Amino acid sequence: MADVLRVGLAGLGTVGGGVIRVLAANRDLIARRAGRSIEIVAVSARDRNRDRGLDLSGFAWIDDTTALASHPDVDVVVELIGGSDGPALTLARETLAAGKGLVTANKAMIAHHGLELARAAETARAPLAFEAAVAGGIPVIKGLRDGAAANVIERVYGILNGTCNFILSAMEASGRDFGDVLAEAQALGYAEADPAFDIDGIDAAHKLSILASVAFGTQPAFAGVAVQGIREVIAADIAEAAALGYRVRLVGVAEVGAGGLFQRIHPHLVPTGHPLAHVTGALNAVVAHGNFVGPLFFQGAGAGEGPTASAVVADLIDIARGEFGPAYAMPADALDQAPPQDSADRRCRAYLRFTVMDRVGVLAEIATAMRDAGVSIESLIQRGTTASGGAMVAIVTHEGPERAVAAALERLRGSQSVVGQPMWMHILS
Repeated sequence: MADVLRVGLAGLGTVGGGVIRVLAANRDLIARRAGRSIEIVAVSARDRNRDRGLDLSGFAWIDDTTALASHPDVDVVVELIGGSDGPALTLARETLAAGKGLVTANKAMIAHHGLELARAAETARAPLAFEAAVAGGIPVIKGLRDGAAANVIERVYGILNGTCNFILSAMEASGRDFGDVLAEAQALGYAEADPAFDIDGIDAAHKLSILASVAFGTQPAFAGVAVQGIREVIAADIAEAAALGYRVRLVGVAEVGAGGLFQRIHPHLVPTGHPLAHVTGALNAVVAHGNFVGPLFFQGAGAGEGPTASAVVADLIDIARGEFGPAYAMPADALDQAPPQDSADRRCRAYLRFTVMDRVGVLAEIATAMRDAGVSIESLIQRGTTASGGAMVAIVTHEGPERAVAAALERLRGSQSVVGQPMWMHILS
């Protein structure tokens, strides 16, 4: 490897432009910290003629992105194309096969193909780094992989999607419903024109599966993540949660134990005394519990040009120093293949919201279904009448097995008194 770490950059979108700007603005400091200069020597993107507000004249332009992997002047490839498959995955495979380092912010690719890429990196004795794939500029991967390496970690959870967190905290502050705040988030650039990837929880699920693997030493298992987004959260849920002493957040939870690996993305009621309740706007936060270090709390910007580019460049600095090991903190073949844990026997407290016909006997019908399923009710509240003649019933349960709550909801399926699908949110403990 040359004295200068020579970088090929694939993808010149927001983050790619940010990487160029970070390396230019902090060039001297980065060289001192890395022990040598880090320079971009070649770039590739779909549209050569697009004006990106960057001077690209000093870089070789490569029309065929995959050719970066075999470029003789490139030591490390930074992949910022995106997508779980296609050109990004082809570039990643060929880069590692050529024995070159790979840095990526591509959470979808790592969630789906991370184990394969980790094995390829180990075979080639090449670095694979993906700090920027989870929680933007927050150094949570390094914190878990390196800083907490001496600890057994059995639980990791947090707020992993800034778009959802912006929407939920804006609903909380304004009292507006989901659709209005989503439109605002799109206008401000916090949400895409097609926001499904974010608001349906898929983005957060990719990140959670990566975190779980690093934290627990298990093989990445994205397919085992149970996912529910925030589309069905209404302003009345936010208000009811506040009255009960909670705030609504989309939280990812992963735990490992004798029963296997549990992973879930789901709207939660978070007690106002919990640090996650105070994570607002587009911020992300992650909590992990080590058996000797205790609770660790990471918070910061989960996306955006500066934070994500900062994480990419931090990975490049590690590679320039020669500081890299197995991508998941241990060799890929040492990662456990943990079976997915059945959530039915997990014990929880739940918030249940029903829209019902405002007529005699409705509350008794719901209470009977809960009783017959073995659900103990802590509180049951009916609020007002809607324009369509319905009312909202909110229930908070005592702690009990999730299978009991599921059975109660099944008993109410098809009820003439219940309008639409009930909303089930877990209460974070």
